[in-house]
Amino acid sequence: MYLYNSMDRTFVASRVSEFRAQVERRLAGELAEEEFLPLRLQNGLYRQRHAYMLRVGVPYGLLNSEQIRTFATIADTYDRGFGHFTTRQNIQFNWLELENVPDILDLLAQVDMHAMQTSGNCVRNITSDPLAGVSKDEIIDPRPMAEMLRQYKEIHPEFLFLPRKFKYAITGAETDRAATAFHDIGIQAVQRGDEIAWKVLVGGGIGRTPRVGQVLYPWVETERVVGVVEAILRVYNLAGRRDKKYKARIKILVGEMGIDAFREAVDQELPHVDMPIMDMEKYKAICAMFERNYPESPTDVWGQVQQSMAQSPEFARWIRNNVKQHKVDGYHAVYVSLKAKGQPPGDATSDQLRTIADLMDRYNESRCVATYNQNLLFQNVRTEDLVALYSELEKAELATPNIDGITDQICCPGLDFCNLASASSIPIAKQITERFQDPAEVEDIGQLHLNMSGCVNACGHHHTGHIGILGVDRRGTECYQVKIGGHPGSNDELPAAIGEIVGPSVTADELIPLLDRILNVYKTLRNPGETFLAAVQRLGMDPFKEVARND
Repeated sequence: MYLYNSMDRTFVASRVSEFRAQVERRLAGELAEEEFLPLRLQNGLYRQRHAYMLRVGVPYGLLNSEQIRTFATIADTYDRGFGHFTTRQNIQFNWLELENVPDILDLLAQVDMHAMQTSGNCVRNITSDPLAGVSKDEIIDPRPMAEMLRQYKEIHPEFLFLPRKFKYAITGAETDRAATAFHDIGIQAVQRGDEIAWKVLVGGGIGRTPRVGQVLYPWVETERVVGVVEAILRVYNLAGRRDKKYKARIKILVGEMGIDAFREAVDQELPHVDMPIMDMEKYKAICAMFERNYPESPTDVWGQVQQSMAQSPEFARWIRNNVKQHKVDGYHAVYVSLKAKGQPPGDATSDQLRTIADLMDRYNESRCVATYNQNLLFQNVRTEDLVALYSELEKAELATPNIDGITDQICCPGLDFCNLASASSIPIAKQITERFQDPAEVEDIGQLHLNMSGCVNACGHHHTGHIGILGVDRRGTECYQVKIGGHPGSNDELPAAIGEIVGPSVTADELIPLLDRILNVYKTLRNPGETFLAAVQRLGMDPFKEVARND
């Protein structure tokens, strides 16, 4: 992983000191809230319904055990004993007192972390494939490119005050596990023979106006990627709307201009960018930080794992759902589920964080990855350690065998925390998890991504869920609108899609019965081995709309 140098640490420490002085002035009444607002947003600090929330940046989701232990310390000392992992692979703390925030930032700086550019109208955290570096279908590890882009955008003076927030994601595999089509800029590795380059998408996004990104350039050489991104940002910064907040995202600009006209504007800007050709020596040095030689591990122990699976149905279910293939024989990638019964999706208690850190040290070279689906991933677990790791995770309620299943929900905080929310999300997520507690039923339903947002801002990515749930306010009553058929996109055979509404919004009491009716249609009409999404695509919306209209 990328390591901070002395310049990085000096800069982050100076920002902490600067913000400490700003907080002191605010507490002393020398700064009004409207004056303090842009200062705190530049340091990732939000004011929510009940307290301040700090969002900590985790570039491309990669964490070490020391950082995880620091999160546990922050949770115990300054919060209410937990942290919340987000769809941008970050972590949030939701119950903070303003006077403590500089001390929290100081703790983060000591482990090479900060909260800059996790809020405000700037380039946010760059996200990536959680299986980067270990998946069998990988063309190239995307993390070095993500790091180059991170260093370029970090505190770039030209792009700190864009028309609106700006997000991009990058993947290096044949299967897109980073939802690149729903980002302002999406970057995908492509290959022709022995040549590797990058496809650049632009204008994707969710929110109240969801759009699927369009291909700006199908083939961009590695040395030109940063320059292309800079040109896109320049065009957006100059032409993006600032008169209306809800018309300010780049997806609106691309939609109004058309992709061809937008491409022409980027082409005209390219000769004027600061970095038309990337510093390839620096890029190679960053690549070297991510390269590793795997210690030799026994490759003939899978039979022992299978024996344990035969003896324990619970362990077998966990292996089938939470353990993925690795590019190196003798290793597996293991998902740590943050979706246990009664647990808000994405939350981890301080005790769980410390357990995770200990297990990272013992089984995963002191590393883990925060995922887009609000879980954690151990990328390099020896096959011989799977039984022992499962036992430890199960004790900590971190081994729920539900990855990619209906209870592996993406969920925003909703009315429990957020000022913008129209309805609750976390209580509904708990009800859904409670309803689908039978592991045999969950496995029978199979792969099904259920995403839920508490308002139209779509922080829970409901547009891209196979089932998407949107909280709405109907004359003072919290209601829920259900969509089906959404997908963040995997490849050309399974492109990104926005879900379609099945029927009128329903109350919280009516939601679970509606989900049951939708799933019964799927179970009744599916072909053998057919997933929920595939069935929706084959059957169309009519049979699902029919049950949505009838109790």
